[in-house]
Amino acid sequence: MTAGLRSITLVRHGTTEWAASGRHTSVTDIGLTPDGRAEAMALWPFFRDRGRNFDGIYTSPLKRARHTAILAGFTDADPHDGLREWHYGRYEGKTSAEIHREWPQWTIFRCGAPEGESREAVQRRCRSLIEDWQKRGHEHVLCFAHGHILRALACCWLERELEFGDQLHLDAGSISCLGFEHQSPAVLFWNLHPHFCGGGRGAEPILRGTTHP
Repeated sequence: MTAGLRSITLVRHGTTEWAASGRHTSVTDIGLTPDGRAEAMALWPFFRDRGRNFDGIYTSPLKRARHTAILAGFTDADPHDGLREWHYGRYEGKTSAEIHREWPQWTIFRCGAPEGESREAVQRRCRSLIEDWQKRGHEHVLCFAHGHILRALACCWLERELEFGDQLHLDAGSISCLGFEHQSPAVLFWNLHPHFCGGGRGAEPILRGTTHP
């Protein structure tokens, strides 16, 4: 499935007001908080120090992701609708606590979103993303997007069911990288925080041995 495509580097956008309060945000197009802008700016020295070895750079068209890409130094990131957040439907703007009062067992990876996107629709979207990047001849892709769609994309890369997304925590302003280990799809590193370690320099032990910044 991943022939030709060697790595996907995932960046979750910086903090927004809704994210800080735990409210689910998909189609609502809100900007970054001051903390979110600081998280995004901390990405720039991380990528500067490691070069820009990407032949495909993409962002969700929503402004919280686009602004993160710009502040990280990637003003040339191409908007891609496939990177929009999982549509939460009736749960847009609600916190997990509010949702669980209605549906105690709910997680989006196991249940999807009522009046929003189903698990199957999101899985198709993620597979289409990977196929699109393959068709474009990309080897190393960088994408700026959102917590749930990036975790779903990781599940598809790893050839796991979407339920596995419940076991993948992804913070605002974090960097992760998918690639290969002995020809098998693998996580090269996950949920790295450049804003906690001086632009990423303190993260070198985590990155050592990988083949991509």
